[in-house]
Amino acid sequence: MKFLEQISERAKKDIKTIVLPESSDIRTIKAAAMVQEKGIARIVLVGKEAEIKRLAGDLDISGAVIVDPETSPDFDRYAQELYELRKSKGMTPEQARELVKDELYWGVMMVKMGDADGMVAGAIHSTAETLRPALQILKTAPGTKLVSAFFVMVVPDCEYGCNGTFIYADSGLVENPDADQLSEIAISSAKTFKNLIQAEPVVAMLSYSTYGSAESELTNKVVEATKLAKQKAPELLIDGELQADAALVPSVGQFKAKGSPVAGKANVLVFPDLNCGNIAYKLTQRLAKAEAYGPITQGIAKPVNDLSRGCSAEDIVGVVAITAVQAQII
Repeated sequence: MKFLEQISERAKKDIKTIVLPESSDIRTIKAAAMVQEKGIARIVLVGKEAEIKRLAGDLDISGAVIVDPETSPDFDRYAQELYELRKSKGMTPEQARELVKDELYWGVMMVKMGDADGMVAGAIHSTAETLRPALQILKTAPGTKLVSAFFVMVVPDCEYGCNGTFIYADSGLVENPDADQLSEIAISSAKTFKNLIQAEPVVAMLSYSTYGSAESELTNKVVEATKLAKQKAPELLIDGELQADAALVPSVGQFKAKGSPVAGKANVLVFPDLNCGNIAYKLTQRLAKAEAYGPITQGIAKPVNDLSRGCSAEDIVGVVAITAVQAQII
């Protein structure tokens, strides 16, 4: 069974409520209809009911709940809670009342108040716009210092990783992590791999050097990050610095990093910066014809996930399924 099929089946076993705030976009409406038909999640659409139904046309969204922030009985409660959360940052009650009218802030407040289990957006908003309210309102998960993003990569006919399945991190959010941040990304990604893929994570801290074959400011950051990750999470299989071939190919790993518990076996690839991670996932997707699911966030107290603005309705359905499973785990 393919990764997304497995995730969808898991989502169906404990149905969660996912809010889709971008209801002015037909892709969101199509995704809502598909999610309802597949029984993956309960859907909340944010906006004016007449406009949403007009846009939906013949699409069956009868199973979705439609919420208009400005007429919702929860408006005052949400505005007051947002004010309480942000007053130390200078927010006034009037600003809070204005802000909860925004579809993204409303969606995140639904998650914060327990009226939804997760949110998926980004089809018509930038990553910054999508994640800002989540970081302001939900903040980071307990025991997590950093929010980061990953892609699940499923490579066809691949002998490496976990039957060709990998996590690439950070490939979508943290631009140039320092050593401590890189160690946090590694630990979060290992936990994510175990929860989503349901297999043991084997984490490679990637570099252009293996075990000191080169030395520079760039390689030293990865060496330090590896040391920190091992100190923070000694129970995890994490090693580095490793070149990509040493991390993936058993014969190369044995030659370049003899004795490494990770070399030649890695299924979680941690990149030294966003340049590397983003380039790598796109190359893998296009050249190896891999399925790429993401960017999915990790480290937020409750799941809020970003979409590519070039996404399809099917892509939204996939991210809804992943978000629902994340909500089961939290």
